[in-house]
Amino acid sequence: MRKSGIVTGAGLLLTSLLGVVAAHADDMLGSYVARISDRDHQASDGYALDNAAQMVRQDRANWHKFHRRDSDDEADGWFRTNGQRADLQRMLERGGAMSSSTKRAIVNGEPLIQVDVYENSVRVSILEN
Repeated sequence: MRKSGIVTGAGLLLTSLLGVVAAHADDMLGSYVARISDRDHQASDGYALDNAAQMVRQDRANWHKFHRRDSDDEADGWFRTNGQRADLQRMLERGGAMSSSTKRAIVNGEPLIQVDVYENSVRVSILEN
């Protein structure tokens, strides 16, 4: 009986520690707000973009590289370089980064979005359609 209690206690301790590690594996770094405008629907060389991940990435390229900013756009400290923006697009293309209604709003309109940035992921939500 005593041995099983030790094993159970060790198991609970391990589960607890794993939960702490998992919680810290994707800590929130911060967030920013951006208007996904018509200019974000087009690549830098003028062709039309066809998905929300590309458009959110283009918004950051327009902010950092081309200084084409919408009045609602805020700065971010995470997507300054092309490599960082490529990472952003990969994170945006993962399940859970954006709901299907968020993707539709971005592709079909000019919504105001909030991007929550975590160490290993991002989450996009619509603030205003």
